[in-house]
Amino acid sequence: MEIRVRNAEIRDAAMILDFINKLAEFEKEPLSNILATEESIIRDGFGEKPSFECLIADVNEKAVGFVLFFQNYSTWEARSGIYVEDLFVEEKYRNFGVGEKLLSAIARIAIARNLGRIELSVLDWNPARRFYEKLGMQEMPQWITCRLEGSKIDKLAASKK
Repeated sequence: MEIRVRNAEIRDAAMILDFINKLAEFEKEPLSNILATEESIIRDGFGEKPSFECLIADVNEKAVGFVLFFQNYSTWEARSGIYVEDLFVEEKYRNFGVGEKLLSAIARIAIARNLGRIELSVLDWNPARRFYEKLGMQEMPQWITCRLEGSKIDKLAASKK
């Protein structure tokens, strides 16, 4: 089994969207929650000022997984890092090293760019937690993810206090 990791290209937009939908299914989220489209992936990932980057894992020249990421910034470390937004490998290709190859490529990018850390979020029930631990990632139990979205952003923006 030959695993190759490559940079995503504009022509991969439909496949990236398919992987995002498959990830949502895996995470037991309704597909109606996915607002991404091929057009938004092209605009935001391959436009003039990309918001994210994406790598594709090919096994024997067939795309079987992806990792979508972007740079963040740590004031404490005074340098940027990588946040992995999505990592997905087709079920029948799991446990063959595909996910590790994708994250290994992310680690090489972090080193090449002198970035200080790689972070991601994982659902508490996801068995991938053991995979991440095996790679040396630490869970940060003292940190709780908080999110503000949709109309709640509007409400906060309108606040006069």
